[in-house]
Amino acid sequence: MVVFAGQGDARRSLSLLWRGDAPAQPHGGPGPKPRLSVDAIVSAAVAVADEEGMAALSMRAVGERLGRTAMALYTYVPGKSELLDLMYDAVHAELPSHYPEQAPWRTSLTAWAQDLLEFYVRHPWVLQVSQARPVLGPHEYAGLDTLVRLLHGTGLDARALRRLVGTLFHFVRGAAGTVADSRQAAAATGSTDEEWWAARAAMLGEMAPDFADRFPAVSRLEREGTPEPPAADDPVPYPEREARETFRVGLGVLLDGIGASVTAHAGRRPEPGEQDAGAVRA
Repeated sequence: MVVFAGQGDARRSLSLLWRGDAPAQPHGGPGPKPRLSVDAIVSAAVAVADEEGMAALSMRAVGERLGRTAMALYTYVPGKSELLDLMYDAVHAELPSHYPEQAPWRTSLTAWAQDLLEFYVRHPWVLQVSQARPVLGPHEYAGLDTLVRLLHGTGLDARALRRLVGTLFHFVRGAAGTVADSRQAAAATGSTDEEWWAARAAMLGEMAPDFADRFPAVSRLEREGTPEPPAADDPVPYPEREARETFRVGLGVLLDGIGASVTAHAGRRPEPGEQDAGAVRA
């Protein structure tokens, strides 16, 4: 399920996104119902999406969580499209905006990527919001600004940094999507990972007895690249554990590549009119 941001009224959406940092008014509990606020509505909508998924999000569901009708929300938020923009930007306020200034760029980027991964896993519905059209909110920009500042520590030029920003975001989103999917698979399908593999592994051997001959590279990788078995008391399911290890190793290789570009960039200056070597390698 892919959702596109920015489908509501542009002026209303941007006005709400950039309205400032007014604190949310308290709500819930005994006594008379407190007045609603944009922040209270956004918080309730985020809770719905976190707990039940994007498919459950509606103005009615948010209103019910606040003890109000859907119609009561429209005074504050024009509709679901504008609400989605506000939700997306609001949760991005959770991301750290500062990392130790004296830390090496690789250390800082590793910490940034880990923080972003955990953020996506906490809010998996965020991964369903397409990156084709950004929300253009202040917290989204703050997260982008943080990464750009960290990348400036590499010394690479702006053209290379621009592409590295996209590369790093895409890498972390992809890894987080696999972790999130692994957590949701059993509930969504009604079968555990063990049940799924048990029903198919032996059958695959029956259907394709010549599998090793047909796919020799894959078979060799399975033989030689099988990971070490987890500890008996490891609570992390196998698919998530594999996804996180893939993230760790892949991030290391990606940062190695950035490091190679940094070295190449520092070692020579491009001739006038020549495309920068660092930008090509990045």
